[in-house]
Amino acid sequence: MPFRYRLQKILDFRIRKKEEQLLVVQKAQQEVYLAEQRIRENEEEIQQTIQNKKHADFRMMEYYDKYLHHLWDKADALEAERARLQAILDEEKQKLIQLEQAVKVLEKHKGKQKEAYLEEEKAQELRQFSEIGVQRFFIQSREKEEEELKNLLSESELEYMEEENYEY
Repeated sequence: MPFRYRLQKILDFRIRKKEEQLLVVQKAQQEVYLAEQRIRENEEEIQQTIQNKKHADFRMMEYYDKYLHHLWDKADALEAERARLQAILDEEKQKLIQLEQAVKVLEKHKGKQKEAYLEEEKAQELRQFSEIGVQRFFIQSREKEEEELKNLLSESELEYMEEENYEY
């Protein structure tokens, strides 16, 4: 009978949960990446605005300053959003690590159970071979005894026949 792990359904469930959590982590990583991309775009826009301010008409300076303050406020908000998303990502990674550990525990248990099963199979096979060996030993010893008896009988018959031959 092949090996059958009694907790296989639980192991499959935990593997499924781990894979679902992996998708959540990937989504969170994508969101962090997008937030970082928005921060880079905002920084580029700030640099572009500073460059344009240097070449602009002096009457536009107040507008450039207001726009730069708006961009800096936006940069702070984007950085706060990235920090929030990074915290969520870290939390989801911790959940993933816990789920992976739960799966590893069951996989290790399954491995030990399979080893024990294989050892039991070997022991059963050895017992069967041992029983066969014991039976073969008894059969062979019985055959030897019978052969020895035949030899003894044939020797005694030969001796008897020789004695009778001498009498003639």
